[in-house]
Amino acid sequence: MAIPACQWYFETKMRTDMKHIFTVSQINAYIRRIFDSDYALRRIFLKGEVSNCKYHSSGHLYFTLKDAKSTIRCIMFASEKAKGLPFRLTDGQMVIVEGNIAVFERDGAYQLYAKEITLSGAGELHVRYEQLKQELLEEGYFDFDRKKPLPPYPERIGIVTALTGAAIEDIKSIASRRNPFVQLYLYPAKVQGEGAAESIARGVRYFDRQGVDIIIIGRGGGSAEDLWAFNERVVADSIFEAETPVISGTGHEVDMTIADYCADVRAATPSAACELAIPDVYAVLQQMDRYREELDSRMQFHLHRLRQRLSGMERLLEAKHPGTKLLRQKMHCQTLTRQLHQKMQERLTQARHRLYLQAERLHGLSPTARLTGGYAFAQDGEGRPVTSVEQLAVGTPFSLIFSDGEASVTPLSVRKKREKITETDAGHPLSRKRSKNLSEG
Repeated sequence: MAIPACQWYFETKMRTDMKHIFTVSQINAYIRRIFDSDYALRRIFLKGEVSNCKYHSSGHLYFTLKDAKSTIRCIMFASEKAKGLPFRLTDGQMVIVEGNIAVFERDGAYQLYAKEITLSGAGELHVRYEQLKQELLEEGYFDFDRKKPLPPYPERIGIVTALTGAAIEDIKSIASRRNPFVQLYLYPAKVQGEGAAESIARGVRYFDRQGVDIIIIGRGGGSAEDLWAFNERVVADSIFEAETPVISGTGHEVDMTIADYCADVRAATPSAACELAIPDVYAVLQQMDRYREELDSRMQFHLHRLRQRLSGMERLLEAKHPGTKLLRQKMHCQTLTRQLHQKMQERLTQARHRLYLQAERLHGLSPTARLTGGYAFAQDGEGRPVTSVEQLAVGTPFSLIFSDGEASVTPLSVRKKREKITETDAGHPLSRKRSKNLSEG
């Protein structure tokens, strides 16, 4: 192998002048020229784990690449990062770095100047997964407003999964336990390996044409490579274009595939997908019994209220019935009649009492009442009262009326006598009349 010119010069100089002293810069420059002249270091691929990753404010990327025994410092300039790094670099990632190894003279250290960085193994799949996920997200594959609701009581369910395996057995067991009347249809698809994605997509489109109520796709757990068929675009397209609601149950609960994002409903496992799709018929029957009891209770309550309302309306109708009104008026008339009779009796009683009092007064003032006290009433033959002796003549009869009878009297003589009126008898005509009559008699 040919010796580089700088190395020959340096070795020759050392042999000819053993006492020549070099500066640090000269040594670092010499070492850099050695690295630059080595064709193997100009383009090299290194595989390792990322550590001490730092995005500098200048745009450059600094990190360390390590394996089980050693480390190497790496740098990626901002100009290279834009086209050579399609993902965000983080600690712990396994990557393959393409670049060249050179010496940084100022620090006297060599490092890898990265041109392109790709993920190694599963990391590459992760990059493809994130890229497709972002692409489908921008195209609206994951929009919630386009997701279809599950029918509450499906009758036909299409299942896209492997013919053999735990997934289909779990689905059959859960379906028979929850609702044995639901019809299950299986499309035996390839769920792993080459052609699996196309097989799953064909199964979804087949059941969508057959008009089943729900489509379930899924498989049991596995590695990212095992589940990769559910991360392909062809599967996402078939789910997005299906008019039938799709439930995706792939892997375990922690596994999230592109199919899970695109599906109308995501289930943690195939068993969970079956439980979401098929309602528990026995729970539904129990719920129906509760609904019936509640409906009966509400109906009874409603009927009771209607009966009360009907009774009230009957009472109101009866109160407004013409016969009821006539009876009420008749009773009112009877009450008024009784009151009228009572008032009339009271008035008659009062009138009789007043009449009795007036009669007593009148009787007290009547001349005949005085006849009972020994007085008599005189009248001539023509019935005129005799009030003076001047109306009498000897031999002319006149009548004396007593309280208990009448007598005819003929005067034998008539004599007029002057009245002597006392102070006590003044103003009493009867007293004067009596005195006069006595004097004349």
